[in-house]
Amino acid sequence: MTAAATAMSSTELDVASLVIRLALGPMLVLHGLNKVQGGLSGTAGWFESLGLRPGWLHARFAAFTEIGAGVLVTFGLLNGLAAMAFVGLMTVAALTDHRGKGYFIFKGGWEYVVLVAIVAVALAVLGPGRWSLDNAFGLDLAGLGWGALAALGGVGAAGAMLAAFYRPPAKNGSASGASA
Repeated sequence: MTAAATAMSSTELDVASLVIRLALGPMLVLHGLNKVQGGLSGTAGWFESLGLRPGWLHARFAAFTEIGAGVLVTFGLLNGLAAMAFVGLMTVAALTDHRGKGYFIFKGGWEYVVLVAIVAVALAVLGPGRWSLDNAFGLDLAGLGWGALAALGGVGAAGAMLAAFYRPPAKNGSASGASA
């Protein structure tokens, strides 16, 4: 296969980027809105049960970050930084809620969050495309460096947050195998 046979036009890349943005961005906005509309106190209790303390702070921070990063990705603004927020959120989710439950999401596993994080990194490399606010404002926050920043910065931010605030509940030693 020649390079000419695999080359994509700029319009094809712009469409691919727009499709990815319209899949990821609104999905994360809805996750954040669900935390707010479902009641932040319930979300705070859930975060506490996962070991994220104080739960009230993490409920608000997660909802704000999900809504904010989702809006940024949807409109293609600050693309690389928004992708980094996606990676950070998904890393925290993988290491707290989905950890130890296997791969498949239908069993509570980490399949979904890893896929979202990987697609966000790919979007950071690809860029938001011509039909984006980054393009309208002349911002160039895409490429291999931005992909690396999204991946490493997101994982690093998640690691720092977990080191500061993650206090997993002690195992009670029950044989039931039930988890929070």
